[in-house]
Amino acid sequence: MTENEKTITKFYDAFADGDASKMCACYHPNIEFRDPIFGSLKGNDVCSMWQMLMAKSNGNVKIKFSEVKANDYKGSAVWEATYNFSKNNRKVINRIRAEFFFKDGLIMRHCDDFDIWKWSKQALGIPGHLLGWTGYMQKKIHENALNSLKKYQKTTA
Repeated sequence: MTENEKTITKFYDAFADGDASKMCACYHPNIEFRDPIFGSLKGNDVCSMWQMLMAKSNGNVKIKFSEVKANDYKGSAVWEATYNFSKNNRKVINRIRAEFFFKDGLIMRHCDDFDIWKWSKQALGIPGHLLGWTGYMQKKIHENALNSLKKYQKTTA
């Protein structure tokens, strides 16, 4: 196992344990993160996102990961999160493909990719099923996620 594969494994082990601090210890200080819900986040916002998601899950998130691969510069993994969406308690099973880029032995860039329509059908029910594929609904999901993050950051400041 390469050092960067160990870093990816450490990240997801910490995630499975609900430990956002250990997850963030795998990140470079100038981390850049991107996914279909939050869009692009940088630096402390990335760790705040994980801390918020852990807090909202109340420890009720199950993480599985596989296909961890990495060389000296980049890596990837496939992971699955099973949890209840905090706004309505609907069960979500989200399958994600992650890509990583490394610098100084830490994750410098982390990109998660998944089907936001599939996610929205599970998390939002009928509105997600009917509108989750639209740019309008995806923009609302993104705005709500960022607003939740800003609110969370105010409470922890």
